[in-house]
Amino acid sequence: MRRTIAVLVLLLAGSFVVHAANPYHLIKEIPIGGEGGWDYITVDAAAHRLYVSHATRVVVADIDSGKVVGEVPDTPGVHGFAIAPDLGRGFSSNGRANTSTIIDLQTLKPLATVSTGGNPDAIFYEPTRKEVYTMNGTGKSATVFDARKGTVVATIDMGGKPEAVVEDTPTGRLFVNIEDTGAIGVIDIKSHTLAATWPLAGCEEPTGLGYDGNNHRLFSACANKVMTVTDSRTGKHVTSVPIGSGADGAAFDPATGLAFASNGGDGTVTIAHLDGPGTLTVVQTLPTMVSGRTMILDPVSHHIFVPAAETRPNPSGSGRPQPVPGTFRVLMFGMQ
Repeated sequence: MRRTIAVLVLLLAGSFVVHAANPYHLIKEIPIGGEGGWDYITVDAAAHRLYVSHATRVVVADIDSGKVVGEVPDTPGVHGFAIAPDLGRGFSSNGRANTSTIIDLQTLKPLATVSTGGNPDAIFYEPTRKEVYTMNGTGKSATVFDARKGTVVATIDMGGKPEAVVEDTPTGRLFVNIEDTGAIGVIDIKSHTLAATWPLAGCEEPTGLGYDGNNHRLFSACANKVMTVTDSRTGKHVTSVPIGSGADGAAFDPATGLAFASNGGDGTVTIAHLDGPGTLTVVQTLPTMVSGRTMILDPVSHHIFVPAAETRPNPSGSGRPQPVPGTFRVLMFGMQ
């Protein structure tokens, strides 16, 4: 009886932490420095490492020490980095070179280069078939290559500019935000085909994407300051919640039921709780930094990481503000 009560107390305490006001707070900053822009950030939860895209290289940081431990050079216009822990390999998406570099995760040395479609942006490793997908922005396609051999096995016409991608392993499908058409593309990984395209009601320019496989929910961060929720079985709209401006990243944590959208325009992360399959409630607007538009969730520690830098106006008088050299860092947030 005492053990049962203790378990109930622990469960209730865990629920209270999630629902408490402002559950996330800044834990530390990891200085990266240097010059130039960035895009996606990737976490290796088992190795306690971050892979941070930065202009023409991927910077590798140790989460525990908060220090840079290496880099992958010669990745011009790099957008993202995918890891294959089972193969000991990593893969960059080199936007200005229209290539992906395959590297050894232990030595950070290049092993091969693969040609992709125009401006590879998001990149994803699919472990069941051991294939890598690059989402090609100007090519409006997805390049699929063998992660071990480095040979291209398919090019998929996405019908628009593909952005972030998530996987539903039981059904063998990938879900991809299509930014310029306001839709989600559904890829069948066995046939390497675009099986469906679902319009996103009330969502403009979807970028970041999170996924809850238990409740079959997709969370798209949209440029018109909403996060929209879609049923991954039917493509039907479920609900939406307001978020900040300039969102470019999203995630979902199945252990806590929290969905995240990183908003670089106003320097926040919107955190919402999935109260039920059809109800999403904003529980916190977490201050980060203006420019912190992308993010990654560590599903083990439940920390979130937001790359950002101090900025100054674009010299052209328009366009995205420019990062101040030497100020680039990764902000690490955790629950209280």
